[in-house]
Amino acid sequence: MEIENETVVTEFILLGLTQSPEIQLLVFVLILIFYLIILPGNFLIILTIRSVPGLTAPLYFFLGNLAFLDASYSFIVAPRMLADFLSERKVISYRGCITQLFFLHFLGGGEGLLLVVMAFDRYMAICRPLHYSTVMSPRACYVMLLALWLGGFIHSIIQVALILRLPFCGPNQLDNFFCDVPQVIKLACTDTFVVELLMVFNSGLLTLLCFLGLLASYAVILCHIHRSASEGKSKAMSTCTTHVIIILLIFGPAIFIYTRPFRALPADKVVSFFHTVIFPVMNPVIYTLRNQEVKISMKKLLIQHVLC
Repeated sequence: MEIENETVVTEFILLGLTQSPEIQLLVFVLILIFYLIILPGNFLIILTIRSVPGLTAPLYFFLGNLAFLDASYSFIVAPRMLADFLSERKVISYRGCITQLFFLHFLGGGEGLLLVVMAFDRYMAICRPLHYSTVMSPRACYVMLLALWLGGFIHSIIQVALILRLPFCGPNQLDNFFCDVPQVIKLACTDTFVVELLMVFNSGLLTLLCFLGLLASYAVILCHIHRSASEGKSKAMSTCTTHVIIILLIFGPAIFIYTRPFRALPADKVVSFFHTVIFPVMNPVIYTLRNQEVKISMKKLLIQHVLC
């Protein structure tokens, strides 16, 4: 007898980050304060890079795109999470769940590929400086940007296509505060072993390979910096160290979530919380705090607006 891939579940009930009203209120206030302070900083970074003529190098072009991706990523989960804290019944429609899942992996996949591009940019600038201006031309930067957006879309559409083929006939309770692959797959009314393997390959294995490749590339770059005696040694070291910190913040939680079989662990919600809510808005700020050119330009831009 054939199983029809008919979805009868029309909505999912989100169990949330915690069932404690006191902890929910505390997290709500902390997130709200955090976003009111940090998120405007991300938009200021984007405005500064687009407004200041001196910040036209590929490094700053990609940093502006990182800030844009992270700001966009933060709007996928956090606003709904804040609204759910104020609601007794936390419900998301089936279509809303699929949409959230799509944009989560679309922007997340694009950001991972952006970090690969930024690593390539630093490699060319530090290890192959004579070829840098030729390889990292404005046209090449836009082609790389288009490629990473396309890569993120392909990665996400595979996730969505596999889930859309699954039948959901109940139960419909997601043990999380947002829709993501591991929890949604577990609610399917069929054997999901093959789908889980495909998901682990599409998300987990690719994430792990990108992570290891990035660490290896920065190891080569840092060794090259250590051997060199140029005046910009400390600046290059600071930039690359910051990149490595951001890589650890982005890929660490993703590897924990997606590179193992889809079974629940006690730490899943906490890791997902930092991965989807906290770290995205922090990444550009962390980078900016260690970049003198951007900090100085931001201060000048703020002073100009205050005086005007």
